[in-house]
Amino acid sequence: MDNQPFRSALEAFLLAWENSSLRELETFISTDYQAREVRAGDIDAFGYEESVEGWKQGFTFVKEQQAEWEIRKLSVIPLKEDETMAILYATIVLDGKPMETGNMFFNTFKKREEGWKLVRSYIETGVAGGS
Repeated sequence: MDNQPFRSALEAFLLAWENSSLRELETFISTDYQAREVRAGDIDAFGYEESVEGWKQGFTFVKEQQAEWEIRKLSVIPLKEDETMAILYATIVLDGKPMETGNMFFNTFKKREEGWKLVRSYIETGVAGGS
């Protein structure tokens, strides 16, 4: 059993994200992952495969634009003994300036035998400045 505390697992998840490392980030996503994303008023539901493809596209964009991620931890909320939600705001910094909008992630991680895994997300896109 992996006894890594949640906060160190979250830091490793965020580091993989900041480094645009799909290989590392994928290790945190549960194969039974489920998400809902709200984009321009439309709600989309997707799972593991679509999530990995979305991360791949985002990471490719950041690398091609020589940009970087700005990720803010807004809150960490224990839900159950083996589940914790991390509320994050993320945007892309281009030419030293953050984009005007970003995404709010309500990510639920569940402790599994192999460690903490991202099992659910609710994502609001196009959020102004993380507020």
